[in-house]
Amino acid sequence: MNDIYSDKAIGPALIHTGGPTRPNGAKVTPKRMKLTPPRSTPKFFAIGLTIAVVLMAMAAEPYRAAAAELVMFEQRGCPWCQVFDREISPIYPKTDEGHVAPLRRVNIDAPLPPDLKFIQIERLTPLFVLIDNGREIGRIRGYPGEANFWGLLDELVKELNRPKTGALAPPLVKISLHAPD
Repeated sequence: MNDIYSDKAIGPALIHTGGPTRPNGAKVTPKRMKLTPPRSTPKFFAIGLTIAVVLMAMAAEPYRAAAAELVMFEQRGCPWCQVFDREISPIYPKTDEGHVAPLRRVNIDAPLPPDLKFIQIERLTPLFVLIDNGREIGRIRGYPGEANFWGLLDELVKELNRPKTGALAPPLVKISLHAPD
């Protein structure tokens, strides 16, 4: 059975069976309607354009670490890395330093992750490099033992609060336990 729009009503859905017709079978010519955009279109357009520009800017910028991290460069069989694992690793995530700069481990024998290409790595392990927003804050060469590690790390973390001098600035602090080269 055709209704006046020749659609069959089946529950809440309608199935279209052809063009609109009147009960006597004559075709109905639809009236042309003038579509006008709502008054809020410029506002939505501006918001959409802003979102699009921000997303394009984010996509164009290369990935960089978004927050501070303590990157630990290590290698298999490193005895001082094992001492660090026993003394510091279990408690580090629970400390203030661990919340400010989570520990990230990188094997020096594997390819360097793209977001860490700016770091000059060394063959010495462990090597701890504190980074923030794509720049190196400072480094600790070697593992000096639990008490000394926390003191040296505290000095590096204090550097996070100093004004930034630029993305390509050299590291602010270098701490070494070895004689200079």
